[in-house]
Amino acid sequence: MQSKKGDRANAGKRSHSVVFAGAGNVATHLSLAMKEAGFSIIQVFSRTKKSARTLADQLNCPYTASIEEISKNADIYLFSVKDDALPGLIRKIPANKGLWIHTAGSIPMEIFEKHAERYGVIYPMQTLSKTRKTKFYKAPLFIEGNTPASEKEIRQIAGTVSGNVYVMTSEKRKYLHLAAVFACNFSNYMYGIATQLLEEQNIDRHVLQPLIDETANKLHTMSPDRAQTGPAIRQDHAVMKQHLALLKDPEMREIYELISTNIYKKSCQTNNIPLS
Repeated sequence: MQSKKGDRANAGKRSHSVVFAGAGNVATHLSLAMKEAGFSIIQVFSRTKKSARTLADQLNCPYTASIEEISKNADIYLFSVKDDALPGLIRKIPANKGLWIHTAGSIPMEIFEKHAERYGVIYPMQTLSKTRKTKFYKAPLFIEGNTPASEKEIRQIAGTVSGNVYVMTSEKRKYLHLAAVFACNFSNYMYGIATQLLEEQNIDRHVLQPLIDETANKLHTMSPDRAQTGPAIRQDHAVMKQHLALLKDPEMREIYELISTNIYKKSCQTNNIPLS
């Protein structure tokens, strides 16, 4: 279910108090968006004082690096920490009447089950960096609540900071997160390899930008299968052999061979062509 535009229009009327547990990329962008929407961010917690203070300074609110000092009277507790740190953090925070929400893509909302009565998820499917401003209101937010009332409240919260809010179960969200890793994190790693190859030859990495932009833009109107080009899908063995000879790093060679093989296999499957 997508959010209504009215949610953002009424954002300034809300003044819920919020504690942010975490001060990383997601916490930074989400907390700033919520502050702009009219929420009262009353505290930032992070396990390091430096990161807590950095975000708290932007929000003009108190901070702490001590779990014992986390406020016990907030309306909303937003957990935006590393996945493996979340279970331990939750166990150490005393139960209260607040609405507990985490922002992880791969963790089910039931992680809160024995620790809070009202809980859920707001997962922003977007690549976020502290040092780069982004139009957060365009980011798709995938939400879930443990009861219809919790879900309604979470949908209203999410709708104040984004015009793209969708209800999704924890099970489906795991696959969404996996797909996002392939589409974003892995592709960015490939950009890194490409940049390294160019820099080793004193070629400006920005010459790739038009190619990267057009590759992404094609997917607005074409499926990835139809958009695929290159020597692997053509089975241009002479070119691929030359590329492999240029790659001195055995790990890069392995990546090149594995992906090229799978591009060809996928093409054959899509077009019902026997593998040669």
